[in-house]
Amino acid sequence: MNDLPKHPAIPDPANELASDSSPIDPRDFRNALGAYGTGVTIITATAADGKPYGITCNSFASVSLNPPLVLWSLGIYSSSLTVFQNASHFAVHILGASQQALANKFAKSSEDKFAGVDWIPGLGDAPVLAESVANFQCRSVNRYYGGDHVIFLGAVEAYAYNTGEPLLFARGTYGRFLVDDERKKSP
Repeated sequence: MNDLPKHPAIPDPANELASDSSPIDPRDFRNALGAYGTGVTIITATAADGKPYGITCNSFASVSLNPPLVLWSLGIYSSSLTVFQNASHFAVHILGASQQALANKFAKSSEDKFAGVDWIPGLGDAPVLAESVANFQCRSVNRYYGGDHVIFLGAVEAYAYNTGEPLLFARGTYGRFLVDDERKKSP
């Protein structure tokens, strides 16, 4: 007797997406994923010509504490994909509740997203933005192709954080973290 679970054959997701034969409606799937609240980040890097690049991203996650690793993903059709693929370093900035305008600025295409933004060059010259709730300066370790996105893995080489309130995103809109009143009363 075999106790292994029996699963139907699952097609290779890369081929499924490439052939456009998925039974899942992409727009409805995106709506379902939107029920999962995330933090809001801006990922930055510098191109070979020295120009800074940045994008708003909510597909950020920790991977490992030892060694310290994080990941994030970028759509394969992004105009800045080549910059991030070729950069030796990138920086992840967790935005604060008051930084919604900054998130919107970096979410849109523009020639100079850094105009009027306070930043300094960090490790590998990746821009480090001022006043984020946290930032992680990362060496690019690897990238993986997953459907219509590239997943970037970074080794954290430096980080900073403060006690500011993070900006959150769910169901297509920004929000804030509310502390449960019962939890406030706990010792």
